[in-house]
Amino acid sequence: MITSVSEKFNHKFNFKHGLVGAIAIDKTGNPLPTKTLDLCKSADAVLFGAIGDPKYDNNPSAKVRPEQGLLAMRKELGLYANVRPVTTFPSLIDKSPLKKEIVQGVDIMMIRELTGGIYFGKPQGRSEDGDTAYDSCVYSRYEIERVVKLACEYAMTRSKKITVVDKANVLATSRLWRETAISIAKEYKELSMDFMFVDNAAMQLIQNPRRFDVIVTENMFGDILTDEASVLTGSLGMLPSASIGLSTSLFEPIHGSYPQAAGKNIANPLGTILSVAMMFDLAFNLKNEAAIVKTAVSKSLEADYVTEDLNRAHPKSTSDVGDWIADYIIKN
Repeated sequence: MITSVSEKFNHKFNFKHGLVGAIAIDKTGNPLPTKTLDLCKSADAVLFGAIGDPKYDNNPSAKVRPEQGLLAMRKELGLYANVRPVTTFPSLIDKSPLKKEIVQGVDIMMIRELTGGIYFGKPQGRSEDGDTAYDSCVYSRYEIERVVKLACEYAMTRSKKITVVDKANVLATSRLWRETAISIAKEYKELSMDFMFVDNAAMQLIQNPRRFDVIVTENMFGDILTDEASVLTGSLGMLPSASIGLSTSLFEPIHGSYPQAAGKNIANPLGTILSVAMMFDLAFNLKNEAAIVKTAVSKSLEADYVTEDLNRAHPKSTSDVGDWIADYIIKN
C-alpha cells in the first residue's frame, strides 16, 4: 500500500525494521533492545505493529513482559499523548453491538496522556511475603498541561468542544488535572470545556456517544475508555492511533497482536492501513496522500472486500484486502 502511494505521488519512503516486545525478549532478553530504540530515535516517524504474546499474557509471574517494551519506548521517545479517532463507517453500522440510532454519526477524537499516571508511578511493587501489592498514580502539572493543550488545539479545529475525564471526587491527581485544565481553558476563549467523572463517561460512551467530540484524560482512564469506544465502530481491527512525541511520533493500530491468526493471513489490516494514513498526515503533512488512503479503506468496506471479522460468509485474506486497497490508490 505504501509502495502504491510512493508510485502515485512520486515519494520515496525508507524503512528500517527493529525488534520489540515478545520477539525481542525471545531473541535478546530485552523487550526494547538498544538497537531498536536508536532506530526509533533517528526516524522521522515510527510505524508500530501490535504487541503481546499468550505465553507472557497468561503468565502473571513473568519477570519480563512485551508491554514493558512499549512503555519504555513511550518514555524514551517522549510519546506523551495518544490520539485515537473513533469514527463509525456507514457500511459497518450494522456490525456495532449498539443500535444504529445510537452509533450513527459518531466522530470522537480521544486523547490519552501516555507517560504519567499509575503505569509509571513510583513506588510500585509487592511486600516481602507477596500478600500485598501497591502502585502509585503520580502526575505533574507540566505533564497535564502539555496533553490538555494538545487536546484544546484539536478541539479548536473541530466543534470547539472538549470533555476532560477524571475522578476528581476521589483522586488527588484528578483534582490537579481539573485545576490545570480550568486554567488552560482561559487561553481558549471560544472553547467549551466540560468535566465528567470516568464512571459516567464510560456509561455515556454507550448511551449517548454523539455527545462527545474531543475527550482528554489520564493514562489508565484513557486506556480503558479508548478500548471501550473502539467497540462502537463494529470492529477492533478498524481503529488507528498516533502517539505524539517530543521529537518523533509513533503510529499503530489499537488492536492487540492476535496470535491466533499468525500465519493464517486472516487478520484485518485496516487499522494498520489507517494508521499509515495518520502518519502521512501528522508526521509528513501529506494531506492528499492520507486522504486517498482513507478513501480506499472506505471503498473496500462499501464493496464488502474485507476479512473474516467483518464478513464471515465470504471473507477475503489479509493480503487480498491490502492488494485491493493498493490497486484502488493507483487507479484513482
